[in-house]
Amino acid sequence: MPHYGDYQNAIYFAGLSGVVPKVPVDFATLAARATAAMPASVRDYVQGGCGDEYTQDHNAAAFRHWGMVPRMMVDCSTRDLSIDLFGLRLPSPIFMAPIGVTGLMTPDGHGDLAAARAAAATRVPLVASTLSNDPLEDVAQAMGDTPGFFQLYTPKDRDLAASLVSRAEAAGYKGIVVTLDTWVTGWRPRDLNTGNFPQLRGHVLTNYFSDPVFRRLLQTPPEQDPAAAVRSWAATFGKVLTWDDMPWLRSLTKLPLILKGICHPDDARRAIDTGADAIYCSNHGGRQANGGIAAIDMLPGVVAAAGDTPVLFDSGVRSGSDVVKALALGATAVGIGRPYSYGLALDGAAGAAHVLRCILAEADLLMAVNGYPDLAAVRAAGASRSA
Repeated sequence: MPHYGDYQNAIYFAGLSGVVPKVPVDFATLAARATAAMPASVRDYVQGGCGDEYTQDHNAAAFRHWGMVPRMMVDCSTRDLSIDLFGLRLPSPIFMAPIGVTGLMTPDGHGDLAAARAAAATRVPLVASTLSNDPLEDVAQAMGDTPGFFQLYTPKDRDLAASLVSRAEAAGYKGIVVTLDTWVTGWRPRDLNTGNFPQLRGHVLTNYFSDPVFRRLLQTPPEQDPAAAVRSWAATFGKVLTWDDMPWLRSLTKLPLILKGICHPDDARRAIDTGADAIYCSNHGGRQANGGIAAIDMLPGVVAAAGDTPVLFDSGVRSGSDVVKALALGATAVGIGRPYSYGLALDGAAGAAHVLRCILAEADLLMAVNGYPDLAAVRAAGASRSA
């Protein structure tokens, strides 16, 4: 049977005919190429972190302190990277994390649709952001048969929140991911130095401008007065959520409810006790708060507290080996962020799909070489912190 690692064979055989990958296979070269390709305003927003970006950089660097011990004389000629999540059988343990300016990552301004097409091509689920250049319904349709999830930035207006969630349900999304740490944006010097905030310039607000509840908040349709619509968006964006809001959040949907931004074991336990179906361990890639602990270092404590509840994870994931380490530390599924975004910048849907295939190939080959035929073996082996 084919394995994700077979992707390297396709690349090598193509090389015999002088064909090399259009998009790099390693993160460092990918980032450098994408940096040169992106407009400055998009580049700074995508690459920028909070403060001096220590936490952002530490998220990625901290993976190097975790290692796994190879096991020999294990038959890994057949490998299985599939997972079960919310009753879904997914062929791989990765997903595309929500990114608020995905729509701007392609020159045509439809990066959300390109990401969805990459999901369809790879069977890697996409967590579609509330902040989108295309309606969430169109994004869901572009994913085809690949499951998708909808990420909610909870607005202050409860009817608007209910409308967005209801639309996501009707569109066929399989779960609602509520981001907890972005009711206000963190201090991001790259954007502040140029006075650039894409949403205030009218970008990635299509889900709001197309929503009937949001439109009722306006005196004039956004097509006629976009500046007023942006001001209304700014006024309603960012509800401060507390544990007292959990019954209301839970009442919005029968879909799995996933709370994103959980890093403390006590918060994980409380989330589960109040109705969450999954924990999403993430520090927003270091974009929202600086000076914190690397997300991968907080993952084991969250997993222990979560018990049998699924734990999704992102922040600092740059490679297939990072994915395997996060799985070894107990993550149920691992989110890919900047890498697929860079793939979009370089070659649209095909570029993002290539990046995802490269990450899966590296993960698959690491498992093969280290003697882990499936994810149960990865989790049984675990990972150790070396320094």
